[in-house]
Amino acid sequence: MMGTKGRLATILIAITFFGCKGPVQTSAASSGDGGSGGSSGGGILAAAFGGGTRSENVMDTTMNNMVAFSVTVPANWKFQGTLFQGGLETCDSNAFGVWRASSPDGKSMIEQLPVMLWAYGTGPKPTTGCLPINGPVPAQNLLRMVAKQMNLGGVSDEQVPASDVAEAQKYAAPGSTPDLAQGMVHYQKDSVAMQGRLKVSVDCAVRNFPGFHSILRGMPDRPATSTDRCTGAVLFMAAPEGQLAAVTRLWAPPAMGPHTNNDWGWAWVKRKADQGNQMNGAMIAGADARFKAQHDAIARTMQMQQQMHDQFLQTMQDSTNGSIANANASMNARTTAASDMVDYSLNRQTVMDTTTGTIYKVPNQVTVGGSLQQVHGNGQP
Repeated sequence: MMGTKGRLATILIAITFFGCKGPVQTSAASSGDGGSGGSSGGGILAAAFGGGTRSENVMDTTMNNMVAFSVTVPANWKFQGTLFQGGLETCDSNAFGVWRASSPDGKSMIEQLPVMLWAYGTGPKPTTGCLPINGPVPAQNLLRMVAKQMNLGGVSDEQVPASDVAEAQKYAAPGSTPDLAQGMVHYQKDSVAMQGRLKVSVDCAVRNFPGFHSILRGMPDRPATSTDRCTGAVLFMAAPEGQLAAVTRLWAPPAMGPHTNNDWGWAWVKRKADQGNQMNGAMIAGADARFKAQHDAIARTMQMQQQMHDQFLQTMQDSTNGSIANANASMNARTTAASDMVDYSLNRQTVMDTTTGTIYKVPNQVTVGGSLQQVHGNGQP
């Protein structure tokens, strides 16, 4: 079972993906974001920072609306955010922040997409709520999978800055090694040429389960097994062609972007630990009750066998009497011995690949067609 520090690290890396520094800080001339920022980029920065910034809080409704994390955004940008935890949404019991901020005209945006989770290996693993992936997936491969599902076209790979790698390693769960990738995409949105950057992080943690050597006849040995549980986080930024450099600089300051409430993080982990202890206590109590019932049943059986043995000896001693009553008593003794809101709030849609039955979550701007069919958020037609 993942330890306290491991669970908190998983929550932190999911909510503060690539840290609170936001997108990569690069100069417009070398970033490949299109242009030098010029009057168009300057207009974006001036319009965004002219009204300053504001902090948006995302609450944990399961913990008395305690602030789980906050996101610092330009004051005039729109914001949506929520917290995913447990159930089919996460394939695990951890918590993951999802948020989106968009410019006043809706053309530029940055969003933390819902995390993708999968598990593989020879040990116990979830059977529902996980992606149908049965092995490791490098971040670069996941980057292309996400771009394809979002209809963003081809990806031009970019070098991941060392600062982003260090930030991801800082929040990685014990025993895991984050794998990062990022790339540039170009696509059309409402007849507008768009430019975007995808940043993907894959973090897998292995859990080893010891084997068991049976000492009882009929009970087989149990070999040692292991299970890898993987988390794929995706950060996406987009703007009209020639404006991505300016939007990148807008979100580059450390104050911008997500900030985790550590008090909530520790409280969340403590609650999970308490729930785990309660579950373990119930399992131990159940095991104790079953052991006591088995012990009592064995004691009753031994008592009955002893009584039968005593009766048999008594019967043998009294056999010379030839008493019918004793014969009947012996026979009696032998007889006795034998007996659609989140989709809507996150501006996304759920689609199903009719050829494979696979369910995907994609932004609303993605045009659905071909083998993809729009379905309800729970996957029903």
